[in-house]
Amino acid sequence: MTESPATAANEITPERLKRLHFRAWHRGTREADYMIGCYFDRFHTEWTADQVTWFETLIDEEDVDIMGWALGTLSVPAEYAGPMMDAMRKLDYVEIPR
Repeated sequence: MTESPATAANEITPERLKRLHFRAWHRGTREADYMIGCYFDRFHTEWTADQVTWFETLIDEEDVDIMGWALGTLSVPAEYAGPMMDAMRKLDYVEIPR
């Protein structure tokens, strides 16, 4: 029995998480790397497949927008509003290396 493309696309695989980890930590600025990368590191082990898909969609956005939403300087679009963005907005997951 083979999986349908929709089922396979929504599966949380090590390869999918590895790709997301790389994208979360290679944003272009150190600030965005820390905010988005640390968020991924802190929470990804708890995510459902739908939450992984939410994060994949989020990281396609511009860093300046993601940071603005997390910092509260920009209104969060409806598609990103909810518990995952609420967790990002707390910023208590960011550990700045010294």
